[in-house]
Amino acid sequence: MAVGRFQVMAVLQAARAYVLGLPMESALSWGLNRAIFIAAAKRGFKGISLTGRDFGEAKARPEEQAVDIYRLGDDMAYKEVREGKLYFAIGGRVQTEEDFRRQVESRFQGAFAQAWEEALKIVRAQDPITLKSGRAFYDLVYRPLRDELAARWTRLGERGAEARAAEGVGRPRA
Repeated sequence: MAVGRFQVMAVLQAARAYVLGLPMESALSWGLNRAIFIAAAKRGFKGISLTGRDFGEAKARPEEQAVDIYRLGDDMAYKEVREGKLYFAIGGRVQTEEDFRRQVESRFQGAFAQAWEEALKIVRAQDPITLKSGRAFYDLVYRPLRDELAARWTRLGERGAEARAAEGVGRPRA
């Protein structure tokens, strides 16, 4: 299964959130949330209700009153706390670490840890201003690397799948 631009965005955004201090489960939620948001924005938000609430209205409220908004640098997303964990939501749906694993990590065919380490290295090499700006992160980190990373991470996953097949992993034992 190929790693596409959507998965690249989700992984890089998750790494960005992690480097900026979010715990892993929240960072994975953030990464998937931002990938969904950007994909919806590309389509002109056709077929998606961002939250069922007026995002502009929530943005205009004073920060202390906007308890349902989380800001990561100049980006923002609706937040929800479940069992003490911070998650992010779009279209009335919360993105969890399980959603990330199903929609993103599964595309890496067992090689996600290597891609994650590469994403962390890329993100840690950026200056704080770039990391805190959604636009700069998109223009300076994601856009120049998206196709190269998609191809490289697809090959990484394919090699991992081939190695597991050669070892008989996943086959019934005789």
